[in-house]
Amino acid sequence: MARRFRGSSRHKVDAKGRVSIPAQFRRVLESCDPEWTDGLRPQLVIFFGDHRRKFLECYTMKAIEEVDEKIESLPRGSKARRRLEHMFSGQTLPTEVDPDGRLVLPQKLRERIGLDDEAFFIGSGDTFKIWNPDIYEAEEQADTEAWLEEMPDDFDLLSLLDNPEAV
Repeated sequence: MARRFRGSSRHKVDAKGRVSIPAQFRRVLESCDPEWTDGLRPQLVIFFGDHRRKFLECYTMKAIEEVDEKIESLPRGSKARRRLEHMFSGQTLPTEVDPDGRLVLPQKLRERIGLDDEAFFIGSGDTFKIWNPDIYEAEEQADTEAWLEEMPDDFDLLSLLDNPEAV
């Protein structure tokens, strides 16, 4: 089964904030939800806590459990643990895929990222991101394209696996 989010696509957002999740993303959500079985709705967690981000980051249940375990391994009462608990427990929205394969994004979250009538989904390994398509193209995609233009013509992206500091 699929375990990583890959690909990107645009989807309409209706007036109630309902947006279809790409089918391949739904398969990942199902396979990474330990409580999911055929006929149940896969669960996920939407992180919205970092006000500097212009996207929503959606975690599978497996991925958010890994985050929770790392937070719990920090010393109780430490500033880092308190901040991370606040962000990843209080600034998230636990939700589920509806019977029609959609997410319902509350108005507050749509406003936070400037989402109107269309959403851009992009896979990011064990999470996926939801962007306003115009903001994604103007900022994230433009930044990536500018970075690639700085690279030599024979630059191979896979070379970063051996030297991640080159980014």
